[in-house]
Amino acid sequence: MQLIYGTTNQSKLTLMRARTDTLGIELLSLEDVHAPKLKIIEDGNSPLDNARIKALAYYQVLKKPLFSCDSGLYIDELDDARQPGINVRGKDDVMNDDMAMSYYASIAQEYGGRVTARYKNAIVLVMQDGEVYEYMGDDIASDPFYIVSTLHHKRHPGFPIDSISVHIKSGQYYFDRDLNTKYDFIPDGFVNFFKRTLKI
Repeated sequence: MQLIYGTTNQSKLTLMRARTDTLGIELLSLEDVHAPKLKIIEDGNSPLDNARIKALAYYQVLKKPLFSCDSGLYIDELDDARQPGINVRGKDDVMNDDMAMSYYASIAQEYGGRVTARYKNAIVLVMQDGEVYEYMGDDIASDPFYIVSTLHHKRHPGFPIDSISVHIKSGQYYFDRDLNTKYDFIPDGFVNFFKRTLKI
C-alpha cells in the first residue's frame, strides 16, 4: 500500500522508508505527490500535538492516507525550564545544524563533558476523514544516550545532534558503531504501530 510521509526532512524520509519497506509499504514523499508548500505553525505543547497538527494539515490538502511524526529532546540533567522538548532547534527553529551542535555541546560541557538524553517520539496517521491513529509510547522513544561536548568529524544533515551522540554501554560515538543506521534511529515501535493500525 502507499502512504505519504508528511515531512520535508529528507534524512527522516530515507530512514523511515528503510523500515516501512519491510512491511510492503511504498512510502511517498510530499514531492512525490506534488504537495503544495504549507506554512504549518507547530505550536503544540508536546511531540504528539505537533505531529497531529502536521498530519491534519497535510491531509486536508491531499485527502490521501498519510502520517507525520514529531519528537522532543529531553536531558536528565536539566530542569523543566531548560528542557529542549519540542524546541530542539530553539524557539521558532532558529538554530541550523551547526548552531544546534554547538549549543548542545556547550550544555554537555557545563555538566563535565556529557549529559544523558533521549528522544520522545510521536506519530499521527490519518487514513481518511474521521479515522485517525495517534501514538506516543515508550517503545517509539529512543534509548538513552550521551550528548558530549566533543564533536565527531562526521555530519548527518538534518540530524545535528548525531555528531555529539555517544552510545552509553560502549562509550562509542554512534557514527563509529558497526550498526545499520536505519534501525538505530527508527525504533521497532514504529514498525509495530504500522502493523497494528494497518493490520499487516
